Parts: sequence; structure tokens; C-alpha cells
Amino acid sequence: MSKRNTSVAKREARERLRAERERQAKREKVRRQAIVGGSALALLAVAGGVGVAVANMGGDSDNTDWGAVRTQIEDGGSGEFAADAPANTSGEDGLTIRIGEEDAANTLTLFEDPRCPACANFEQSIGDSVHAGIDDGTFAVEYVFGSFLDDRLGGSGSKNALTALGAALDVSPSAFLDLQAALYSEEFHPAESSDAFADDERLIEIAQEVPELEGNADFEAAVTDSTFAVWALQMSDKFDAAPDVSGTPTLKYNDEVVDVPKTPEDFAAVIEANSVQP
Repeated sequence: MSKRNTSVAKREARERLRAERERQAKREKVRRQAIVGGSALALLAVAGGVGVAVANMGGDSDNTDWGAVRTQIEDGGSGEFAADAPANTSGEDGLTIRIGEEDAANTLTLFEDPRCPACANFEQSIGDSVHAGIDDGTFAVEYVFGSFLDDRLGGSGSKNALTALGAALDVSPSAFLDLQAALYSEEFHPAESSDAFADDERLIEIAQEVPELEGNADFEAAVTDSTFAVWALQMSDKFDAAPDVSGTPTLKYNDEVVDVPKTPEDFAAVIEANSVQP
């Protein structure tokens, strides 16, 4: 073997050894994290229950001081957070999200919480039917979002997801609908006890499934800068003040509460039975 070949062989051997050491170091790091994580969960279980501990996981990347947002609202709106509503909204403080034909004879109002598993089930089974009704002019849809699961379970995933939905709505109604569908999809919707939506980067990652939001710097900045945090809390307040709404999802059709349908056929029957002819 020539000196050159010997040198190459030695260099390749050193590279293989270095790569193996890096793999071993990564495996050791994962093992240590698992031990530490398990110990932390055990301590949290003793202190306040594993449920609360799990609810708070994934929330380290939420840059919003929600207490400061609430104080700003109570003080009349002046503070560090923007008070603007997203584009494509209407009503007082931009808290009406109405999507569909402006003069639609019928209105479906959906009350949802982004972390709600029952809402995810509804959207996965009935969401396409809702969108079809919007498209063919059968009804317009008004969305009202709450964040009561953050209060009940701990964390800020509902509020943070709502800021992302506001940022999508600021782009277009179709971007909002597509992001809402993605957040509630079987692929991306977390367990109720998880606070995964508190992670800004996770929301941005999910938004890459939406063509209008993929690589959209303005949308991503609105999420990470908490541009619509004030609006999100005001929307949650609107949810809390809504009459005849005690859980999610709640459906109102022409302002009357209707049973939550389980299948597209059930939904079609509800719409047919309660629609006003134009």
C-alpha cells in the first residue's frame, strides 16, 4: 500500500472513530435526559399531580406574557402589545370572524377551544361539510374561540393557537380555514393534557401545511411577536360571555343551539331542518 493510501485509510479510520464517539455521546445525552425527565415527573406528581405537569410541557417557547396582556386589556388597551385585530374581521374590536357570502340567509356559529379533543373530532368528521356549506352559500360561519382549557389544565396552548389563527386570518379567510383544519387534524392535534400549542415553533411548523402560510415571514413574525395576543384574549372573553354556551363544541344555527352532529349525514339533516330559505 502506498503512503498516500495509508494516509487516506488512517484519516477514514479517524472519521469513523469520531462518528462513533458522537453517536455514543448522543445516546448518553438522551439517557440522561430520560432519567432527569422521569425524576422531574415524579417530583411534580408528588407536588401537584402528573396531569398539571404534562399540561405544562411544550410551553417553554410561548413568548407571550399573558398576565401582562390581561392587565393591558383591563387598563384600557394601552401597553406593549398591539391592540389591532386581524384583517378580515368585523364588529366591535374585530371580534367577529364571519366567513362565507356576506348576504347568506343562514348563519352557523361554532364555539370551539383549540385544545378541545371533542372539537377536533367534530372538525375531522364534519369540517369538510362545514366548508362545503360555506362554498355553496347555504350558510356563513361565525367562529368564536375560547381558552378555558388553559385555565382548567394549565398552560397557554389555546390562547397561543388563537394568536396563530388570528395571524392566519390576517393573511386571508382561506388561510385561516386551512390552518384551523390542520390544528384540529388527527395528525397534529395534541392530547387534551398536552400544551403543545404553546410552542410558537410547533404552530409555525404545522402552518407549513397551508400553502398561503408556508414560508410566510409576515405570518411567522405575527406568531412569534404575539401580534394578536390582545385580540386572542378579547375573543376568549367573548366566548365566556356567550349565552347558552357551556362547553365545546357548541353549535348555533340562526342563533339557536342545535345538537352536535356525529356524522356528515346528521349535519346535513340539522341544516335542512333549520335553514331559512332566502
